[in-house]
Amino acid sequence: MSPAEVFQQRVRPLIELPALAEVAAGMLSRPKAMVQLSPDEARLIVARMGLVAFPAGSVVLREGQESASGHMLLLLEGEVSVDSEAAGGPQAPLALSVLGPGEIIGEMALLDGAPRAVSCTALSAVQAAGLSRRGLEELMAEHPVVAAKLVVVLATRIADRLRAASQQVQVYAQLAAESHQELARIRRVVEGGDGR
Repeated sequence: MSPAEVFQQRVRPLIELPALAEVAAGMLSRPKAMVQLSPDEARLIVARMGLVAFPAGSVVLREGQESASGHMLLLLEGEVSVDSEAAGGPQAPLALSVLGPGEIIGEMALLDGAPRAVSCTALSAVQAAGLSRRGLEELMAEHPVVAAKLVVVLATRIADRLRAASQQVQVYAQLAAESHQELARIRRVVEGGDGR
């Protein structure tokens, strides 16, 4: 069963669980972006979200998955590993990060409908609040200002992740350059040079 099918089967309206809905609204309205969601605006979003749970070890989002039924997840409990098969290969995906409560995953596919860019795997039992594309469209129709603020918040989070990824690439590039220099030094020693 694909992660999208699991998502659709396990969704329970979040507003049926008022305490958890309030936690989700608090996470959405915490200061992170230039444009802030008020608690009331966050509650309007949460009213369109569903609660979904994943056991430890399950694939929450799969890289390359078509996201016609695209959704994003706000992690409420648990942690997920974010991995890229494109970078490390299917047998040894490259671990990019570990995300926990308050983080959002899947927002790019929600916004652009493109296949998933990375895989996310539950490291522990995960509870998340999911917003489907349909939920976002309803929000746009009924509360366009709130929907616009949500899109800005999501864009800000995407920008933050891209900056972090850029920093990781710089570190990897520096390590690769140092490794090449060391290999060149060892080669000179082996070939009879002094290695300096």
